[in-house]
Amino acid sequence: MSQPRKPHPRWPAILAALAISTLYYALPEHLTLGPGWWLFAITAGLLVPTTLTHRMGRADWNEIFGYTLLGVITVGLVSSLCLLVMRLPMHKDSPVELLKAAASLWASNVLLFASWYWRLDGGGPNERDIQGAHVDGAFLFPQMVMDAELKRKMGEEHWSPGFVDYLFLAFNTSTAFSPTDVPVLTRWAKVLMMVQSVISLTAIALLAARAVNIL
Repeated sequence: MSQPRKPHPRWPAILAALAISTLYYALPEHLTLGPGWWLFAITAGLLVPTTLTHRMGRADWNEIFGYTLLGVITVGLVSSLCLLVMRLPMHKDSPVELLKAAASLWASNVLLFASWYWRLDGGGPNERDIQGAHVDGAFLFPQMVMDAELKRKMGEEHWSPGFVDYLFLAFNTSTAFSPTDVPVLTRWAKVLMMVQSVISLTAIALLAARAVNIL
């Protein structure tokens, strides 16, 4: 009999948060709420208690800091997208600036929603670590419907999705505008995926196309 799996590492989610705040800092200041460094500073500040509470086993506080962090990042991303769309009719931004901004917002969109799926699915990472094996959640991963004997032979009977699994899901949603091999089961997940697709479509179809047309 295989040993129960170890909890998934948290560093991919930490890197994703830092990457988003770095991309935000790279945006022109007229596309950010205030100075571009504020999101990076808040992200770094919130990651400290989020990491410490996880190491201390305080799942309740870990979730509070985790949700607060994602909420702040979401406000930053949505505000920048709105500012960029509002500036389009003014023709104040060069094609290169538009392409860079669209690329940064698209990449941030993938990382942000991967983080949201990772934080919300199956009760969140803390609950999934307690359960040991992932059998119920908002997304139906292929491993969840595999034959029990086959899963045992493959050593996957204690399988549970990690951050990369949700990153793959978010990437597919932003490129194919569909979950591909992972069906969506719950209403809240469907709503989130629709929001992600709208943001991705805005960044790709509206902003990038506008930049290409005026090159």
